Amino acid sequence: MSLFGGVISVSNISTLLFVVFAVLAVGYALGRITVKGVSLGDAGVFIIALLAGALFFSVGDAGLIFAGSSKPYDFNSGLSLIESLGLVLFVTSVGFIAGPKFFGNFKRNFKSYVLLGLIIIIAGGLAAAACIGMGEVIGYGGSIKEQDGFVAMIVGLLSGSLTSTPAFSAAKATVAPEYQSLVSVGHGIAYIFGVIGVVLFVQLIPKMTKANMEEERAKLVIKEEGEKKSFVGKLFEIDHMGIAAISLAAILGTLIGQIKIPLSGDGLSGTCFSLTTTGGCLLTSLVMGHFTRIGKVSIMPAQSTLKLFRELGLVLFLVGAGIPGGAEFVENFDAMYFVYGMVMTIVPMIVGYLFARYVLKLSLLNNLGSLTGGMTSTPALGTLIGTAGTEDVAAAYAATYPIALIAVVLVSQFLILLL
Repeated sequence: MSLFGGVISVSNISTLLFVVFAVLAVGYALGRITVKGVSLGDAGVFIIALLAGALFFSVGDAGLIFAGSSKPYDFNSGLSLIESLGLVLFVTSVGFIAGPKFFGNFKRNFKSYVLLGLIIIIAGGLAAAACIGMGEVIGYGGSIKEQDGFVAMIVGLLSGSLTSTPAFSAAKATVAPEYQSLVSVGHGIAYIFGVIGVVLFVQLIPKMTKANMEEERAKLVIKEEGEKKSFVGKLFEIDHMGIAAISLAAILGTLIGQIKIPLSGDGLSGTCFSLTTTGGCLLTSLVMGHFTRIGKVSIMPAQSTLKLFRELGLVLFLVGAGIPGGAEFVENFDAMYFVYGMVMTIVPMIVGYLFARYVLKLSLLNNLGSLTGGMTSTPALGTLIGTAGTEDVAAAYAATYPIALIAVVLVSQFLILLL
């Protein structure tokens, strides 16, 4: 018996599940190792996933192949499913968690979130443009001898450094067909540091600034609307865990994420923008989490369910993205491009943090929460929640994320069209 159109068999699904659970077990153990108060946390899962991809998988004509397989089955299909499921569970849970306080926080800091999201992405775009300019001076490097190919590589690096799948997709759709593979290579090279760099940054900053986390958490407190409390105990729940509500948000979010807005061309052959499943699920769960009910029917999952699904979704996403990333990294690694990717992660991250602190005067946790949203960094939010000791930072992430999502897609396309 085989699934996914015969691409992967039942026996290979068993192999895949074995690898996934092994990565989770070892990754969590690695994440617990703490050096001077700093640990990888959930990013430990990502590191082990990368190593598993590099050591036990290879990229061939048949796709992603497990070293122990007797037949060249492509494991990309199964890993893509795990990655997508994890991302949906994570962002939907984050939306519900942030929903009750999101709109009050967004209203209070609307201009700050918009400005910060734009500043971060523009800084990333300028860093990418600087790398292109440097390449023109010192030579494009590697096997890329043409400017158009080099620009495609740099834009791929930008999408990877900001861990932005929508920017990656938009860049591939904008470049000439012969350069699409370069966008993919660049995205894979930069993605690793794009994840780990922000994860470490949100842990190091509170320690470097010697922040009092209890005081910082108090600054995040936003009063919820009192009308909701009067309905406690009077609402009908489809299921006591709230899994039905999460499923409804995922269904509606997926549909909303498929709506395409033309940016160029005729909308069919031209470039389009969409919220994607990630943005659609986040938006839907934010609204559902804000209202919490439809009439007397509860659409708010239990907090215990949300925390479980948030964590489960995050680590599944890290495994699904990490294993192929490790295999592709080995196949395509180039030191120069890796350095370019680091620059495109570090520059917008530091610029965004300093701008939020000294210009916008945001509190530390609001600053870092917004920064994870502006960097479109899903793993960093999970780490920040653990570092901050409160789920309230998710509201800042959710507020800045949509602005950055739109901006990074546009900046990626402008780089290709203008340079």
